[in-house]
Amino acid sequence: MNTKNIITGLLIVFLLVGLMLWGRSNQPTGPSQSAGGGKSSLVATETFYDFGKISMKDGLVNYIFKISNPTDKDILLSTVLTSCMCTVAYIESPTGEKGPFGMPGMGHIPPANEIIKAGERRDIKVVYDPNAHGPAGVGPVDRVIDLTEADGGTLRLRIKAMVTP
Repeated sequence: MNTKNIITGLLIVFLLVGLMLWGRSNQPTGPSQSAGGGKSSLVATETFYDFGKISMKDGLVNYIFKISNPTDKDILLSTVLTSCMCTVAYIESPTGEKGPFGMPGMGHIPPANEIIKAGERRDIKVVYDPNAHGPAGVGPVDRVIDLTEADGGTLRLRIKAMVTP
């Protein structure tokens, strides 16, 4: 092989590696606090729930977080996003259930567009599927659900579990 072929091969390899790294850095990483670190006006009776040990063979598990608007103004809950495709959330209100809301990049996620009037509350049902990742999903799980208001404030809910076969 001559030097020209070696140099061309190395350039192609560097180009491919560079493209892969660039593509990875542009991937959405899931829900996060708003750019300004916006504090939510919504409050939750609790923001963390530990399912404890759950078995893949038992299937879906869910938990209901209770959120409320303690302010004297209506709040528009614009988006609900989860950190993984194994987790979805639903808004339960007097007019029915909205959702499912899931992970960005994993299919269509509808806008929440839920107005929570001053003094009102809503239930956020979080459903976790221990089978979503197959056998590789055994072990500790830590997921987040971000509720983002129209003004950018974000309330983060979190679930945890220890998945067994």
